[in-house]
Amino acid sequence: MNSLPRDTARPELFTYYRSTSSYRVRIALALKGLDYTAIPVNLLRGEHLVPEYKTLNPQGRVPALRLESGEIITQSPAIIEYLEERYPDKPLLSPDLLLRARQRAVAAVIGCDIHPLHNVSVLNRLRGMGHDETAVTDWIGHWISEGLKTVEPLIDGTAFCFGDTPSVADVYLLPQVYAARRFKVDLSTCPRIVQVEQLALNAPAFQKAHPDAQPDRPD
Repeated sequence: MNSLPRDTARPELFTYYRSTSSYRVRIALALKGLDYTAIPVNLLRGEHLVPEYKTLNPQGRVPALRLESGEIITQSPAIIEYLEERYPDKPLLSPDLLLRARQRAVAAVIGCDIHPLHNVSVLNRLRGMGHDETAVTDWIGHWISEGLKTVEPLIDGTAFCFGDTPSVADVYLLPQVYAARRFKVDLSTCPRIVQVEQLALNAPAFQKAHPDAQPDRPD
């Protein structure tokens, strides 16, 4: 990373095209119709570990959202909650409290129980402990598969996760399905999830946020 430019006219998202947590924030921004400046942080080149970036995010991870005021928000759940509260006109959470809890439960299963187990830092730790790539791939596939089997009965699956309008559940689910496809996880036992995926991939907001549509995606 050569520089960390500043655009005070709109928020800046420090992102990596293939990061599932960055992907979910991009979906939330797109669903709310919010414009932003994307600042790629290449994880493979270690740009998240350079001192210049770690002054913005001491954890050295993506995403991070820099507001027009210069304030920095880290961690995708905090960023998404901030967007939901600041821009409530296109809600990602139902006004019905029970349904809202169900939407949050799906997001939590993915954000707390699935994604952390195949985070780059965890995988590198496994490699550092002597596990070969076959073992690492098996680890990834096991935990994604087990997690999505948990999500499958939690969603309605009639359209998006909970009806005709995408919610925070879909914001979390689509990036996780992307990771499942990337690591060749069998989704044949998750027809509801596959149906949500197919619907979302045809929706403009999800297309805009997709890794293949990002400027830092390699040619």
